[in-house]
Amino acid sequence: MTTHHAPGPLDAPSRPARSAHAGPGEPDPARSLAGPGAAGAGRSGPGSTGGTAADSVAGTGDSPASRSACSGAASPPGGDPVKALMHRHRELCARAVDPLEIAAALEAHGMTDRTAARFRHRDVFSLAEEMYARVPRHTSDRSAPPASAHAVPEPVAGPAAGASPSRLLTLVLLPALPGVLCAGLLAGLAQAPPGRARTLAVVAGVLAVLSAVQLCLRHGPLRSPRPAGVAVRLATLWLLGYAVLGDGLLDAAVRGGPDRLWPVDTATALGLSLAMWPAVLCARLFTGGARRRLARSRGLGEFAAATRPLLLASLTCYLAALAGLLALAGVLLGASPALAGAGALGALLLLARLLLVHGHRATPTVALATAAGVELAALCSVLASRLPGCDFLAVPAETLIEVCGAEAVPTLACAVAAFALLVRAVPALSRASAHTDPGTR
Repeated sequence: MTTHHAPGPLDAPSRPARSAHAGPGEPDPARSLAGPGAAGAGRSGPGSTGGTAADSVAGTGDSPASRSACSGAASPPGGDPVKALMHRHRELCARAVDPLEIAAALEAHGMTDRTAARFRHRDVFSLAEEMYARVPRHTSDRSAPPASAHAVPEPVAGPAAGASPSRLLTLVLLPALPGVLCAGLLAGLAQAPPGRARTLAVVAGVLAVLSAVQLCLRHGPLRSPRPAGVAVRLATLWLLGYAVLGDGLLDAAVRGGPDRLWPVDTATALGLSLAMWPAVLCARLFTGGARRRLARSRGLGEFAAATRPLLLASLTCYLAALAGLLALAGVLLGASPALAGAGALGALLLLARLLLVHGHRATPTVALATAAGVELAALCSVLASRLPGCDFLAVPAETLIEVCGAEAVPTLACAVAAFALLVRAVPALSRASAHTDPGTR
């Protein structure tokens, strides 16, 4: 760590001058990072900077200059290029509990290791270390950081959480609950006689399984800092319902039905409910591994290069576990689960949840809604083709089903959406700012 001054109060920055690194048309990063208040010494008193911690971190109220903080290069005179940057982010530096929080916030503002070099540091991490060291703070601030600081959206944090009951609950008991309830429901239905009681038991069992899934999403590594939107919930419910009921209904519709109750894919339902456990464990593996790599990394590029394989490994482990559970469910129930369709759906749901957990909402919403829309469009086109003069509507779906079977529709829809999410998730979840306090994203 490079420290130019001993810890002391922050002074107002002096008027920045264009350095030799900046070309004629390049913006001045000292002014961009320090904000308008640092443009001149006469206007840059300690109370005149335009930005709170929320402004400088979360981006609410950012000026366009702060968003383009790293587009040029300059350093203030006097051999101290960091002072204006500290003045702009003084509240962030004062409340940060470690340099990683400052580094992630700077990266979220667009700073790169190349720009940090223009501030006389080899990378963003060393720049953040100097900023952290130069801010005065009480001893108690370092020895007892607040519980919410540098927190990933997980219910358990801290070194003593390894054997805590809450960790056991969120990583073992809750994720196993959907599978246990689904298995109990299917076992009970196998013994229950047809009638109203059986129908009520089915409704109660489905609601119990969905409630257990909701508990897993509200606690543990899959908990999102903000509740998922209505579109995400509706699309997820549709995708899960179609995985269990859709193939049979679509196949019956193509054949001119349904004139009776179509078959239900119970093996897929059991396999997906059992897969909640590996989903939680793989999310924990990725989140914990990323945090450890963030602590060891010395640059943003190094952290991203170490995190990308971890994300792919976590996804691969989940898909392998899901395939095994689907095969096991098929053996137990004597049925053939939709391996391809359920696997694509599992990958789509896990990637969407990881992006939601780490503060990205737009892309998962679009991907889930698109996959659900494709499935709904295929089903509606087959049913609408029965209207006079509308036979052509069913041609695409019928052709695909004749060639690949009814399972091809959800497989294609979910696989394409999952691939698009993976392309988005690899760079988004490889950023340091994705693994800090949700309030800083």
